[in-house]
Amino acid sequence: MKAAENIDKITVENIDIELVKKKIKNVYLSVYPPNGKVRLSVPKQMDDHDIKDFVISKLPWIIKQRNKFSLQETQAEKEFVSGETHYFFGEKYLLNIIETTGKEHVELRNNKYMDLYIRANSTVEKREKVMREWYRKKLKIIIPEYIAKWEQIIGVTVNEFGVKLMKTKWGTCNIRTKKIWINLELAKKNPRCLEYIVVHEMVHLLEKYHNKVFKGYMNKFLPNWKSIRDELNGLT
Repeated sequence: MKAAENIDKITVENIDIELVKKKIKNVYLSVYPPNGKVRLSVPKQMDDHDIKDFVISKLPWIIKQRNKFSLQETQAEKEFVSGETHYFFGEKYLLNIIETTGKEHVELRNNKYMDLYIRANSTVEKREKVMREWYRKKLKIIIPEYIAKWEQIIGVTVNEFGVKLMKTKWGTCNIRTKKIWINLELAKKNPRCLEYIVVHEMVHLLEKYHNKVFKGYMNKFLPNWKSIRDELNGLT
């Protein structure tokens, strides 16, 4: 016979969690694709304070799992054909393929179209490569501006930055070399999401771990960082 379930909902750090109390001995936490639904099963006798403490202790893991689903959705396969939807800095554009014998490149037109100038009979891989290099070029223009701005505010120095496609992270920081890496996919997100990741990685130069000290710095420098994080990870 299936154990009786009492299903409720709790919210911790702006994350909605389906809470199930039933006749079990252990705690079970799951995050489900595609939207990162969180489900927590706990023993019937477990009190609310202990439940909240458990969730808070697992927040980094929950966020990491939801990041994966968000990135997988962002990096969904594209065919790079006319009429397909693509994003640039949070705005939606319709892709328009234009055959050319000149330089292969991308242009935005009328706040609606993303024109991809490409050779006739080009492969999907070639079209994707031209698009990615365009995204990379745009990021490399704006990232230094954010770094310069936040070096003054945070009081740290970034020696180098890079842009690359990452499957499970929006950014990384090498504390020893003071180099930060930014995910290429951020070119598709609202610029405030890019700025949040730049700040996040730069704060790691003050505090390595995602602990209370780190969150304290984030609250100080970027008070609305949690809402931007949720937007970035598709939680809003």
